Amino acid sequence: MQRELRDLARPAEGAQEKPPLDLKKVFIRVGLILAVIWVAAAVIAHWTVIPLFVAGALTVAGAGAAVWIVRYVNKSRELGALLKGAQESEEGRKEALAQLESKFKKGDVQATIARAQLEMQEDPRKALATLEEVDLSKQISPVADQVRCTRATIHLQLGEVQEAKALVDKMELGKQQEVKTRAMFAAVAAEAWGRTGQGKKGVELLEVFNPEDPDLAEMRVQMWRARAFAYAGAGDMKGAGRALRKLAEMSPQLLGMFIGAKKVHPMLQQEAKQLLMRSGAVPRKMVRQKI
Repeated sequence: MQRELRDLARPAEGAQEKPPLDLKKVFIRVGLILAVIWVAAAVIAHWTVIPLFVAGALTVAGAGAAVWIVRYVNKSRELGALLKGAQESEEGRKEALAQLESKFKKGDVQATIARAQLEMQEDPRKALATLEEVDLSKQISPVADQVRCTRATIHLQLGEVQEAKALVDKMELGKQQEVKTRAMFAAVAAEAWGRTGQGKKGVELLEVFNPEDPDLAEMRVQMWRARAFAYAGAGDMKGAGRALRKLAEMSPQLLGMFIGAKKVHPMLQQEAKQLLMRSGAVPRKMVRQKI
């Protein structure tokens, strides 16, 4: 199941990857803003020199932020390439873990998240322990929320829905700039809410996104899964059934996520079981034993 989920999450062959962040444009815009600040400060300086000190402080802060952005983006690209290579084989995963251990400092949050994503494939509890080492109070909001989202995902896989809900309730869902990240946060939050009695809230959040959007192809499985849980939690079994059928169209084996798992709405389990039996992907005897 884990291998199949990874395969389905990959972009279709021939699909174009999103262009990387254009740092040149970012720096040009920041430079223009600073230029305006200095011009305004020079004009006001006829009466007081305080604006010049303010402009200088803002320039230093801007330069520091620029250096941080460059390092963050370059590291993100390096880690992305490392994770992509790790998907190819078990040897690739082990090699990636070794590189994360040797090339990145202990306490590096980006490397910690990457390591946890690899550990999730074999030992979710180990991945959870890795992420719990991150002091969220010392991270900027988007990074802290990324850690919370990954931890919540693991808790949901383990059937620990209250722990997942506690994490997603603290996430600032609208502050992520990248649409795929926002969609991922929405899917995790909506599933947690759907499985803890707030299905309607989860449905409202998910309706902002279209699971069939080509730009969200990598998120398709997660978004339909979240819809199934959210609709079931809201008492809309027709909506939950539609979501299950969408998953079955991608692969009937995906319905196994709902059968026999912990903290799953009983009617959702029953619907998934019936669809799986009708698909012929699993013998009826095996499904009965699973339940």
